[in-house]
Amino acid sequence: MTNEELKQLVESNARTAQAMLDAMAEDRQERQDLREGMIRLQNVVERLTNIQEGVANLLASVDSDRPTILRKLTSIENKVDRLLEREEEDERG
Repeated sequence: MTNEELKQLVESNARTAQAMLDAMAEDRQERQDLREGMIRLQNVVERLTNIQEGVANLLASVDSDRPTILRKLTSIENKVDRLLEREEEDERG
């Protein structure tokens, strides 16, 4: 093997080694990006879970207030009915 052939072989091996190192660095960066994306996803899922719990609590609160609201609406309806009956009686009488 001549010096020129040996030099070309060393250069070829160096380029191959550099290409492998570059590929490893890219892979490492992709894994890091993936890790960061997974962390962001976990944070979003946690926030959505908290929102879901908040909505469930709000709905439970509304459900517990429903009888009170219905009583108030019924009371208002009864008062309106009495007022309408009085107006009808006043118009007749």
